[in-house]
Amino acid sequence: MEFIIQKLAADILIIGGGTAGCFAALRAAKSSPEIDVLIAEKANIKRSGCLAAGINALNAYINEGETPESFVDYVKKEFNGIIREDLVYTTAKRLNNVTYEMEKMGLPILKDSRGRYVKRGKRSIKINGENIKPILAAEVNNQHNINVLNGINIIDYIQKDRRIIGAYGFSVHDKRFYVIYAKAVICATGGTSGIYKPNNPNFSKHKMWYSPFNTGAGYAMGIRAGAEMTTFEMRFIALRCKDTIAPTGTIAQGIGTPQINGKSEEYVKRYGKSTTINRLYATVMENKKGNGPCFLKTKNITKEKEDDLVKAYLNMAPSQVLKWIDSGKMPSAENVEIEGTEPYVVGGHTASGYWVDTKRATTLMGLYSAGDVSGGSPKKYATGCFAEGQIAADSALSYIKNVNIECLDEESIKNKLNGVNGFFRNNQSFYSVDELEEAMQKIMDEYAGGISQNYRYNTKKLGIAENRIDELLKISISLKADDCHELLFIYELIDRLYICKVLIAHLKARHETRWKCYEENTDFPDKDDENWIKYVNSVYKDGRVNIIFRDIVRRDEIYEHKN
Repeated sequence: MEFIIQKLAADILIIGGGTAGCFAALRAAKSSPEIDVLIAEKANIKRSGCLAAGINALNAYINEGETPESFVDYVKKEFNGIIREDLVYTTAKRLNNVTYEMEKMGLPILKDSRGRYVKRGKRSIKINGENIKPILAAEVNNQHNINVLNGINIIDYIQKDRRIIGAYGFSVHDKRFYVIYAKAVICATGGTSGIYKPNNPNFSKHKMWYSPFNTGAGYAMGIRAGAEMTTFEMRFIALRCKDTIAPTGTIAQGIGTPQINGKSEEYVKRYGKSTTINRLYATVMENKKGNGPCFLKTKNITKEKEDDLVKAYLNMAPSQVLKWIDSGKMPSAENVEIEGTEPYVVGGHTASGYWVDTKRATTLMGLYSAGDVSGGSPKKYATGCFAEGQIAADSALSYIKNVNIECLDEESIKNKLNGVNGFFRNNQSFYSVDELEEAMQKIMDEYAGGISQNYRYNTKKLGIAENRIDELLKISISLKADDCHELLFIYELIDRLYICKVLIAHLKARHETRWKCYEENTDFPDKDDENWIKYVNSVYKDGRVNIIFRDIVRRDEIYEHKN
């Protein structure tokens, strides 16, 4: 099999048609009806990205009594001071407006007798969101100047004179290799799952917290292109219902139940305040001490509350309801066991991603980022990704006013295509993609702080992980693909291996433990405010991850790239 070249052009190319990508496209298209917007999506925008299966709450909303300023203070406190306050603040100011926009598109948002949104927590509201993605996709398809290219896997940016002028990709359905030129590019591809051994291996490995199809392509493309990345060491590990990996917040916040250990004791307060990180850390420690298993205390809840839980989980995690029904033990009859997931790299919950300014411009001219792929701004959730999509679109629109579409020479295109076709020409590899993926996950689990190590690691182990990931990267070049689908799996594996390299370098660089479980270095077990109130950034060049330390950016500062 050999690909043939197909060239396209657009004013703005948006890579990824998920949460942030759709909102960015809508903002750009509605603001400037005369421009052409192209969304390149690996799957189909109707059911792609983190919202594919739906959600039952919008977890970033400024409820009555809260302000954008208080939202920044909350996020800063949760992450021990290592956030980009300017980014969190510019996002927070838009949270309610993007919520109203989604409601106008047709999203059902629960309201009380006075017509106010029903709170789920201090900063979240309840929705019926099983169809949130189809609603977004329908709105996108209604815009005459947005074209959607489904089933295309973008693999790298096109660079010219240190500027991003488009992207390369290939169809996952037929033998077309795309060369897409654009005046500006917005990356909205999402974060990374699948780099660590999951809770449920083998045939159930897709049962994980984060979308299994988000394999870090946007991060990897930026890394290879030399973009500055930030805070990969702030991993995200979710506390979930055991086996189904369904969300625990639906129970903990939705009906207000405490966490208890195997002795029926409430335990979180033994380890500090009830923050997202601490609820996970406390559970890990209780199990380590032999006080597990741990549960959410649902036994003897009312029938009304049980019905609410069933409805909520059917919206976003039906496997939890199926487990209850199959076992014959509903939550009112038996407490719900909980556990931590494997670590992920995701900028919507933590601060991992591209290093950007308040315009969401990356350090590569012409490239913007939004959503889970954009760093510095934790706890964005869905609405924060909507907001960043808007900001990136506004910035891209301003940028393209003085920019023309540029093209690359034919020789460079042929060289790139030759590299892609090389996977079809390779002899049958001794290893399969699945075997290399399993090896990667085993390495990361055992040497870079996975589930089996209670998320802990040390410098020696990270060094071993670093060397072995490099070995896998070298082997991956010899993999063979017989069709587009197999080629997609190869590129997803390679992207995750690059992310492993950067993650390991960041974990090695921060000589403290600032976020228990997320970043817990046994060589440096304590938090060190004197030396480590700073960002750990990196730029990849010539096979090396070069670490850069940056000073904290406050809410009222205007940060601009000065590289």
